[in-house]
Amino acid sequence: MGTGGDERDRGAAARKSRRGQRTILRYERRHEPLLAPRDFLHRMLRHGGLTVVVLALSLGGGALGYRLTEGMSWLDAFLNASMILTGMGPVSVLATDAGKLFATGYAIFSGVVFLAAVGLLLAPVFHRFLHRFHLAEDDDS
Repeated sequence: MGTGGDERDRGAAARKSRRGQRTILRYERRHEPLLAPRDFLHRMLRHGGLTVVVLALSLGGGALGYRLTEGMSWLDAFLNASMILTGMGPVSVLATDAGKLFATGYAIFSGVVFLAAVGLLLAPVFHRFLHRFHLAEDDDS
């Protein structure tokens, strides 16, 4: 039967072996210490940046779609795409069947993107809460 010291040694060895494997969305494992506040802030900033990129690409794709299917000006296409992406609904009346089909697909896509963006932003907070809970649970045993 292993001791607590053995588990800590395994955790340290695992951290050393993963140091070169930095990824944007890497989280500490159950037996690793809680991330320092400064590092947690950096994690939140990385997640926020990734969220901005996802939203910007989605908005750009929506504006391009409205431009190609409805022949809208870039400003009107951007306005319609941003209103759909935020869940407010279209601003302009759609005249073409292609535009109506695009708006339908873009609205469904936007709902999924919104949920993914919220998940990206909240994942570090939930992970930190659960990690702290597991660390406290390990201290009790």
